[in-house]
Amino acid sequence: MELIHAQPIVNSIIYSILGIIILLIGYFIIEKLTPENTWKEVVEKNNVAVAIVLGAFIIGISMIISAAIHG
Repeated sequence: MELIHAQPIVNSIIYSILGIIILLIGYFIIEKLTPENTWKEVVEKNNVAVAIVLGAFIIGISMIISAAIHG
């Protein structure tokens, strides 16, 4: 009898990688649509408002991706 089944672990890894890739694609699309470079605004100019909006965007897209993958 096998104690650990590999298929659920492999599925979790594949879906995690797929979710991260989709999240990065969504971020780069938003980065291209906005007039300013969001990463430069957050890191160099210390713009807290942009950081909050970017964080909310990442959380929102992550929730949508997890719901879509989970079903």
